[in-house]
Amino acid sequence: MASVFTRLLLATEHSEFDTGALALALALARRGALPLAGVLPIVSNPEFEMVAPQLAAKADAEASIKRQDLEARARQEGVALDLHARHGPEAYVEIVEEARERSADLIVIRRRGKRGLLANLLIGEMVSKVVAHAPCSVLIAPRGAQLWAKGVRVGIDPQNPESPLVARAAALAEEFGLPLSLVCVASTESARPQAEQALSVALARARAWHRATVGEVRVGRPHEGLIATSPAHPADLIVVGRHSHTTLGHAWIGGTAQKVIGLADCPVLVHVNNPEAKADAT
Repeated sequence: MASVFTRLLLATEHSEFDTGALALALALARRGALPLAGVLPIVSNPEFEMVAPQLAAKADAEASIKRQDLEARARQEGVALDLHARHGPEAYVEIVEEARERSADLIVIRRRGKRGLLANLLIGEMVSKVVAHAPCSVLIAPRGAQLWAKGVRVGIDPQNPESPLVARAAALAEEFGLPLSLVCVASTESARPQAEQALSVALARARAWHRATVGEVRVGRPHEGLIATSPAHPADLIVVGRHSHTTLGHAWIGGTAQKVIGLADCPVLVHVNNPEAKADAT
């Protein structure tokens, strides 16, 4: 069966926070016998390079060492890594542009970076901007992330049970031979009937692509319902959607998705419905 994602892009600064993303990207490339593109963003600008050329040279030297380390790790894993270093004032812009230029259909990136003034953010600021503006789906990896092997879980919006998100989650579960669990969270008990109806519609769609699909209605906060473990239906990949508009500047991540990304123990895939990418199952 063909891979759901075939044009992978690893976005990394090769720090201790990037280990999970690197492991996931290499595992996906190796499993699908796919080449792996990479981008190493270097925060810089012409003014900085003119005023402090020695610091710019140091940054380039450090980037060169990181590049060699990453390429050596990829060779050990039997993966062909084509890594580009990109200079720019904002790392997220370079990552997004690299994804666009490479026609990537999946960006693999860490969840958070250095702790500091923004340490309480659920997602690192740079990562949040990548997720908001990416032209393709984004896989966010905690530091200890591993390739999923238990199951795939996707949240069902009671207002939009026929979302393309269901098709993407079903395709991933089918590719990996894993069970798929659909979770529809009702805010209150009085909203349960609507959630049950939405789940019924989503289940019918999902089972057309992947027979090993189950569903469950939970009551409470949406992000807690999605993250909560289920001994009967374990999952180590969660799939969520991104709110997006026609212009890059108006793309944004919904609050539920942000909380799921920031609090989940497993990788989270943010599905971006990109009309230029390979079409979803219909």
